[in-house]
Amino acid sequence: MYQRVGKAAYKADLSNTIKLIEYLDAPHKSFKTIHVAGTNGKGSTSHMLASVLQEAGYKVGLYTSPHLKDFRERIKINGQLIPKKYLTSFIKNHQSFFEENQLSFFEMTVGLAFDYFRKEQVDIAVIEVGLGGRLDSTNVISPEVSIVTNIGLDHTQFLGNTIPEIAKEKAGIIKPNTPVVIGETLPETTSIFEEIARTHGSPIIFAEENDAIYATDLLGDYQKKNVKSVIETIKLLNEGDWNVSNSDLKKGLNKTVENTGLLGRWQVLREQPKVICDTAHNKEGLSIVMNQVRKEPYKALHIVLGAVNDKNLDTILPLFPEEASYYFCCPNVVRGLPVIELKEKAEAFNLHGFAYESVKEAYTQALKRAAKDDLIYVGGSTFVVAEIL
Repeated sequence: MYQRVGKAAYKADLSNTIKLIEYLDAPHKSFKTIHVAGTNGKGSTSHMLASVLQEAGYKVGLYTSPHLKDFRERIKINGQLIPKKYLTSFIKNHQSFFEENQLSFFEMTVGLAFDYFRKEQVDIAVIEVGLGGRLDSTNVISPEVSIVTNIGLDHTQFLGNTIPEIAKEKAGIIKPNTPVVIGETLPETTSIFEEIARTHGSPIIFAEENDAIYATDLLGDYQKKNVKSVIETIKLLNEGDWNVSNSDLKKGLNKTVENTGLLGRWQVLREQPKVICDTAHNKEGLSIVMNQVRKEPYKALHIVLGAVNDKNLDTILPLFPEEASYYFCCPNVVRGLPVIELKEKAEAFNLHGFAYESVKEAYTQALKRAAKDDLIYVGGSTFVVAEIL
């Protein structure tokens, strides 16, 4: 299971997924889809889109990963988690096929989502890529619109060591004659996206050229870029057979958390002391989040920090403020980076604090030591946030 184990559980091959959807009688062909890839922001963008389409009166499936508290967060319809009974009966009914073909955790989950969305007859499903794009298990759909939010150096052990290499992998979701929205470009990615779109005869829209400002209940500064991708996608849908009003768009953006149950994006957990958690875990995401932390009013800053063992800490740790008090911890997963290693590495970047045996203990100590007008930030890894939630 990639989420917990890492590289050993990753499959860069669509053959099993193709076999699975044929076995399930092509469930993904019975509903419309939107496909969302990118290094950062694809989860937030997917949830905002689902919320907007829900406000417009559509029955909306939403497939995302990873989950934070409950596996069923990955598969929702109009914000409701897939029922436990459906999940267990699906596994029971198809277990022999899964075992015979040695399907991965992610492949089975994609099959489950498509099967469920077909049974419930959704109008449209927003499908978030798991990792990369070209060889991701979700890349068997023919969407109404493809979206690539942005490109950053993450998962380099699978996708390539350079921005252009990663851009090509993400652009693998671009389909023939299907419009693609690019959320954010870099000098070295624009020409790659344009060339691949041209090869496929696919109209390409660069969302960052849109200067419209719409509010959202997702409070992270980085959401401004994601909102632009949502706006452009809705415009494209409205050029087809869809009907989403400007009022639906505004309401959906402002009710994303309420409509979809999204967790862990600049989420304020309490006041006095104020506690904020965020799942940002790579250079691009954390640089924006740390800038936002610095803009918060506080007397002293406390940071509960954990990481997984495949992160390039040399690119991440310099982003964190030296003046904060650190509460180092190791998330309770196989991939968790031992806390002593994290502490030693952090000290090399002049980040000082104490090591704790668990995320819970680190957070408890931060709460104990923080004054009412201090700020506590919890992050570094999706798993750290999941344990706090």
